[in-house]
Amino acid sequence: MSTALSLSTDGMPARETVGAWHDWMAGLFYGLQSDVYGDTEFDGHLHSTRAGDVLMVRLEANRHRVTQMATRSAQHSDAPYLKIVAPWQGLASVEQHGRQARARPGAWAIYDTTGRYVVQNPERSQHLIVMVPKEQLAASGLRLQELMGRLVGGTAGISRVALEAMRSTYLELPSMSAQAARGAGDLITELVRLSLCDLAGQGTAATQAEAMRDRIRAHVGRHLHDASLSIEGIAQALNCSKRLLHKSFGEHEGEGEGTLAQYILQRRLEGCMRELRDATQATRSITEIAFSWGFNSSAHFSRAFRAHTGLSPSDYRRQGAAVN
Repeated sequence: MSTALSLSTDGMPARETVGAWHDWMAGLFYGLQSDVYGDTEFDGHLHSTRAGDVLMVRLEANRHRVTQMATRSAQHSDAPYLKIVAPWQGLASVEQHGRQARARPGAWAIYDTTGRYVVQNPERSQHLIVMVPKEQLAASGLRLQELMGRLVGGTAGISRVALEAMRSTYLELPSMSAQAARGAGDLITELVRLSLCDLAGQGTAATQAEAMRDRIRAHVGRHLHDASLSIEGIAQALNCSKRLLHKSFGEHEGEGEGTLAQYILQRRLEGCMRELRDATQATRSITEIAFSWGFNSSAHFSRAFRAHTGLSPSDYRRQGAAVN
């Protein structure tokens, strides 16, 4: 992604705004696929800048969703980044490695751009996006995969210090020298590292609850294609009560998946979305794809898909073919 770049749909013909946004996402962020929940017009603004090795983007846009379908090749020319989304306004829901993190103003979530991920912005949002070189954090010995797709924090402790540093750096960059900007970027990287260390080392009840959610997510991920997947079956497999399953997700509702049933449905829909946009799956029927992801009713799948994306499955597939 180039630096000191500003893009805006202002002044564009309304019919061209959605296509322009798709192109910007694909061009700026390594082929990132996007959709706008079926809307036919779009209002979006991007400004990118750099603090040393740290890339910073201010994004203001109508509701939209972005998806990185495939794991990035190590041979790709772009350096790998860990990406942070810190809303000033609105909501960002990040999904990676079977986890979801729901960030609102005052919080930030993190994910790895070299793996598959989905970021949903279901309402008009204004986000600060910070991209930190992955290799600088990987060298610290952190088990990064276990920390991706998580809400890191922002309301207290070192994660709040990191959030304030990211925000203030972005706002003050225009008046910084190149040397000062590089120093600010290095500081952000270190504060992110400390925040992740803090997240990894917590031994609180909240962390134990997160571990239980990880067990549930992992089981769901292994059995998403099985139409017989059920709350009862999950409870039996994990040797716990259904009440504990519901409690694990219910207590997390303000930050993530909602109910367990909603989480399963969303994971299946996201899987169908990926395959409907995948050119290698073009010969498979929509029904075949839906049933392979655990749906057993075409009518139910179509209703759920439209509610989730704003488009019918066939329209979504056509839109993806046009973008590709």
